[in-house]
Amino acid sequence: MHDWLAKAYGPQHWWPAETAFEVVVGAYLTQNTAWAGVERSLANLRRAGGLSIDGLRALDLDKLRELIRPSGFYSRKAPALKAFIAMLDAEFQGSLDVLAATQTEVLRERLLALPGVGGETADAILLYALGHAVPVADEYLRRITERHRLITPLPRKNRKGYEALVQLTREAFGMDALADRPRLFNEFHALTVAVGKKHCSVIADCENCPLAADLPIECQD
Repeated sequence: MHDWLAKAYGPQHWWPAETAFEVVVGAYLTQNTAWAGVERSLANLRRAGGLSIDGLRALDLDKLRELIRPSGFYSRKAPALKAFIAMLDAEFQGSLDVLAATQTEVLRERLLALPGVGGETADAILLYALGHAVPVADEYLRRITERHRLITPLPRKNRKGYEALVQLTREAFGMDALADRPRLFNEFHALTVAVGKKHCSVIADCENCPLAADLPIECQD
């Protein structure tokens, strides 16, 4: 699947960010909103000097809320970002490098314990900001794997459903054998988003889909 998608769409260069910390901030801001709003919030933070650990730490909470307003849910996301900084300072010397050196399973549980961090956000931070080889199991991946009968249908929009999707995805794609290849996980997730947007929305559009000929079944609504 990766190879067919890569042939169709080419390198995705995802996550679009200048620094690892910008990826972390973007992972928080993109929750329940369109990326266009996230870009406006990131631009506001950049102009205010808030796209670094020191810069975001220095912003007071009211100012942070104002800057990230375009990405929505700013009253919840601003204190969540502050909580991430507080955790980083208290436990990891204020350093993303120290954070990234933590064992994946331990680090994932620590991220999940933070306010405003669910499974998808934690995995996006692990993969794109910290370089850990973990699958990011979003709605596009759920549709693709279910419609191609790689996994059985799962409960949605709760942690239990997300964690089940992560585990089944690991098993279906043999991802545990690729634990030393974060770049492959990076590209695969970005490619599934690309095909998901074009062909695997709520209603499947399999015509000219790069995956239609690769698998011996038809897409299903």
